[in-house]
Amino acid sequence: MTAAPASFQTGFTLSPGVLVDAADAADVREAVRRAADRRLSVAVHATGHGLPGPVEGGMLIATHRMDGVTVDPERHTARVAAGTPWGRVIEAAAVHGLAPLNGSSPGVGAVSYTLGGGLGILAREFGYAADHVRSLDVVTADGVAREVTPTGEPDLFWGLRGGGHRLGVVTGLEIGLVPVARLYGGAVAYDGEHAAEVVRGYLEWTRTLPDTCTSSLSAMTYPDLPQVPEVVRGRYLVSVRIAYTGGAADGEALVAPLRTTAPVASDSLREMPYTESHTIHSDPPFPHAYYGDSAVLRDLDAVAAARVLELTGPQAPMMTVVQLNHLGGALAAPPAAAGAVPYREAGFLLRLLSPLGGTDVAAVRSLYGEVTGLLAPHLMGRALNFSFGGGDRTDGFHDPRTRERLAGLVSRYDPASLFGGPYGVSRDAR
Repeated sequence: MTAAPASFQTGFTLSPGVLVDAADAADVREAVRRAADRRLSVAVHATGHGLPGPVEGGMLIATHRMDGVTVDPERHTARVAAGTPWGRVIEAAAVHGLAPLNGSSPGVGAVSYTLGGGLGILAREFGYAADHVRSLDVVTADGVAREVTPTGEPDLFWGLRGGGHRLGVVTGLEIGLVPVARLYGGAVAYDGEHAAEVVRGYLEWTRTLPDTCTSSLSAMTYPDLPQVPEVVRGRYLVSVRIAYTGGAADGEALVAPLRTTAPVASDSLREMPYTESHTIHSDPPFPHAYYGDSAVLRDLDAVAAARVLELTGPQAPMMTVVQLNHLGGALAAPPAAAGAVPYREAGFLLRLLSPLGGTDVAAVRSLYGEVTGLLAPHLMGRALNFSFGGGDRTDGFHDPRTRERLAGLVSRYDPASLFGGPYGVSRDAR
């Protein structure tokens, strides 16, 4: 077996039979052809925030060396290579007063994020990142490098935007950028003893929000460690994160109800350049071990939401980070040529993540099962971008109709299942 490149996710070890450290699309083409000749399964590794499914004995194509971005300010587009993290795209676009539809962490790979749909910090105003893809360069299972556009290979263009890596190795893509240079954003945090009233107030607040405001609620007990800021160290806090593209004065009026929901422990809301948007969530920048999952919800009531926070709070058997994303807006109004991103009518996305230091994965899964069981009346499926357990489950990522269409594309473009099994089939990687 061969050791895989360093990952942000350190909780699962990848041991492929063959590792290809690709420098360009030609390396990827050669690797895929070699894998097909030797009947090796193929998986792709970029930054390693999320990991592919089982690769033991197969081929792992690492794309981290394929790191580059070129912005066309006239067309409001960017060409992004396979291993490029969002931080580089943000910086390159900001020079021209533009922004990509990135997520909360600048270290996440832009291409894999987009193939999974891409739920970003401006999502309610501009939709999924996948909806802004103009073209993709992909090597399919036959070793052919294809330029995929709405008019050239339209079926593949549909499937790659929301279907993940199952249809080939994407070596680069062209994305649309939006004219956003600054925003009003940050987080309002409350002591966890007020969790029930905060989540109730937050849900009521979301009912009246304009599409120009994208927000989420998070709850976690911060580790009592020296590297954690002293103001939050060891505390259970519930926070509301906000990204609003309107003016600061309007933003202040918009968030006023949140500041009266419960006593405020901290408040970082301010006007900022888009290049500082990562400070809204302040995701940890260092590699660590974790397991996570998600639940796409049609809606959510305050009683169920408060119960989720009880189950995952300080009394839970392990530390659990909860994030509840408010959906709707442009996410529910896809363009005419939308891709394979499912569950457009969902109202919320619940994300769960637990550090794995000394924690049994089976125990984490048991807790998550209790949470999703509680939410069964609202549950629609799971989000492809937010399964952080090494690809151990694939069920629920797409609704039946989307899954059936994707399966048809797999039969057409990868009949030998070089890139994995059928859509929607559970598997256990560990």
